[in-house]
Amino acid sequence: MAQNPFRHFKTPREIIQPAMMMHGCLSLSLRNVEGPLHERGIDICYKNVRLWVDRFGPAFTDQVQSLRSAYLCQQSHWQWHLG
Repeated sequence: MAQNPFRHFKTPREIIQPAMMMHGCLSLSLRNVEGPLHERGIDICYKNVRLWVDRFGPAFTDQVQSLRSAYLCQQSHWQWHLG
């Protein structure tokens, strides 16, 4: 059985993952991630986001890349356009 990487954190995965996605996918700075999460009632510090990105970044990157490659493999209507 795989170990749960979130077992040492009080913050649940449901809060960590959106914070990391805002930082990575939306290119928000660590301090700018605080605002949208605060509007949702989640009070965190930018230092926590930095810790999470350093700790869980590679795992989330691997997960996103595998989902992206699986999606592209199932698409049969794509074509190469050489110009």
